[in-house]
Amino acid sequence: MKKLVRLKDMRKPYPTDLTDREWEIVRPFVQSKYQKGRSGREPTVDKREVVNALFYVLQSGCSWRMLPHDFLAWESVYWYFKEWERTGTTEKLHDFLRKKVREKTGKKADPTVGIADSQSVKTTEKGGSKDTMVGSILRVVKDIF
Repeated sequence: MKKLVRLKDMRKPYPTDLTDREWEIVRPFVQSKYQKGRSGREPTVDKREVVNALFYVLQSGCSWRMLPHDFLAWESVYWYFKEWERTGTTEKLHDFLRKKVREKTGKKADPTVGIADSQSVKTTEKGGSKDTMVGSILRVVKDIF
């Protein structure tokens, strides 16, 4: 049986790393559904380190292959990123955080008005919210607290 890889105590923190409080909010969205004795493999990767690495890539703008060596292997981080995009995890997290920020500022949880201009339309032609969703999550998580 493999042990869960925990790197957070083995490296210096980066400014993009989640605080304990931020991790408690994000964890339910990325936590594995593994249960001992059920089908599927036991996780061997610390999801918090995956999220920390994702935020590092998004904030620094580095390529996946340029992810510093004190993070998990870039292939693992990229696999989780693609999996979370495929399953809608990043979108669910983004929507949850958006609602929390709106409530914190005294607004209704869901917006009642949407505005589109020509620049917004051009942006959606390039990939739209899916390409910027995870970057928005980073900013929201850091701004909530």
